[in-house]
Amino acid sequence: MDVAAIRSERLRSHRLSAPAGDVAAAAAHMLAVQAQEFWGGRWALAVRTSGDPTIRDVDAAFDRGDLVRSWTMRGTIHVVPARDLAWVLSVTGERQRRQAGTVHRREGIDDDLARAEHAVRAALGGGGRLARSELFDVLERAGISTAGQRGYHLLVRLSLHCVVCQGPVVPRAEGPTREQYVVLAEEWVTDAAPPPDPLAELFVRYIASHGPAGARDFAWWSGLALGTAREAAERASARLRAVDDAPEPSYVVAGVAPRRAPSAARVLALPPFDEYYLSYADRTVACAPEFLGSIGPSKNGIVRPIVVADGEAVGVWAHSVAVGRHAEAPLSELFTPDAAGGADVAAALHRHRRFVTA
Repeated sequence: MDVAAIRSERLRSHRLSAPAGDVAAAAAHMLAVQAQEFWGGRWALAVRTSGDPTIRDVDAAFDRGDLVRSWTMRGTIHVVPARDLAWVLSVTGERQRRQAGTVHRREGIDDDLARAEHAVRAALGGGGRLARSELFDVLERAGISTAGQRGYHLLVRLSLHCVVCQGPVVPRAEGPTREQYVVLAEEWVTDAAPPPDPLAELFVRYIASHGPAGARDFAWWSGLALGTAREAAERASARLRAVDDAPEPSYVVAGVAPRRAPSAARVLALPPFDEYYLSYADRTVACAPEFLGSIGPSKNGIVRPIVVADGEAVGVWAHSVAVGRHAEAPLSELFTPDAAGGADVAAALHRHRRFVTA
């Protein structure tokens, strides 16, 4: 497939040209969207949903228990459907724990883990919910230090064991909330749905939401070893269709693809760390090589929000979600002046502004 064809198919797989009917459906299709920027993870779902969902609509899905946020892969926090959390972590959790082992040993996380879990279960059991700072207070009262990064690492470790997850949003009257309550996963997730073969399912769900893509792309996205990724592709082969064999097979899912929407915008404003750009071993399909450095990942790991025209990243944009500034107009910076029409870029940015202000 040529680059234009790959972009076209990926736009459809990502639900950017074939939007889902609602936020929960978009999340179920994507399985996991990167979300260390909480507003960005929420916008990633909204921009893949038909109509004009607002940030309140996405937050309502968290409050209902449809969505949670947790460290599902690569040591990075993602938004994931609540029902899929446990089985995803059954595939990715152990490798994440091993990769974080050096830091956790240095911080003495293993020494305090059992006591931390006991204290957290006691505080959250029976439907409790705590903001992160309140959870750290619980640990401190139990004699467990959260100084420096210890609190964060304890929270990550408990999340990787699927003891806790981040569920309903913490209200914020002045603007979009930046925080969620921590809850017990076993109490909050009431409709867990483990598949018969979690590794194969993870590969199929990745291809459904990111294809055409291959085992190397899946290995990068999932954080799993390349050999494991190739095994996943083999175990999932009956549910896939190969579309390119060089240098390794690229796949789409077998069966009917999502229907493209005739009204889908050709220019999109995508959030930081968006799956369309980030989640591949080779990002030059989505962006010309000379502009990759302008997007990231930078030395500090930041990946900037991008303007995409017909599947190609043609610029970056910024929009403050700080209190008192979230209603300000977003600003864009195109890589070349004629990369996209001004009216189309303005419409894409205005859609995001409506999302955070409505």
